[in-house]
Amino acid sequence: MKIASVDEIAARYARVRDEVGPGVTVVVATKYVTAEEMSALAEAGVEVVGENRAQDLERKHELHGDAFRWHFIGHLQSNKAKVVNELCELVHSLDSDSAARRLTVPALLEANLSAEDSKSGVRPDEIAGFVERYPLIRGLMTMPPLASEAEASRPYFRRLRELAEEHNLADLSMGTSQDYRVAAEEGATLVRVGATIFGADQG
Repeated sequence: MKIASVDEIAARYARVRDEVGPGVTVVVATKYVTAEEMSALAEAGVEVVGENRAQDLERKHELHGDAFRWHFIGHLQSNKAKVVNELCELVHSLDSDSAARRLTVPALLEANLSAEDSKSGVRPDEIAGFVERYPLIRGLMTMPPLASEAEASRPYFRRLRELAEEHNLADLSMGTSQDYRVAAEEGATLVRVGATIFGADQG
């Protein structure tokens, strides 16, 4: 799949940043962007990118390392922690003790608020234990159930904010291309967007 032009990416990126406001970091999700296409993001002024797979992270960082700040937003396997520690400033998707024990960079704990078996994340009643065991946890992340309307995500974002306040955690990674505006209204400090930057066919 071909990503949009530099000018289109720049315009869309600027619009998202304006919509969420200066207190929210826009993380551009690059799962469907090839290593070679990443240069277009740098030209468009993108500052922070989020990668889903450790092997793609290595390849893209090798080519474009200093062009971006790198976040890891996919499911983190403990055996990939070394790569993430070396290349990323933040992990959004911590959900296991085995990975947490191997991390040396700050992380957000992924919370499963919908009780869906298909989703990663810890239960709300497990958050306190993780925060106590791992001082590197500085916030929470969640993925609401897929829905046709962005408003359907609001209760999940509101609940995540309440949990973060309860556990004195500063950062909230919530909201994707579908619902980032609602996430910002509910207190997100980071949003993860792909499709709205690259075009409708992108993730």
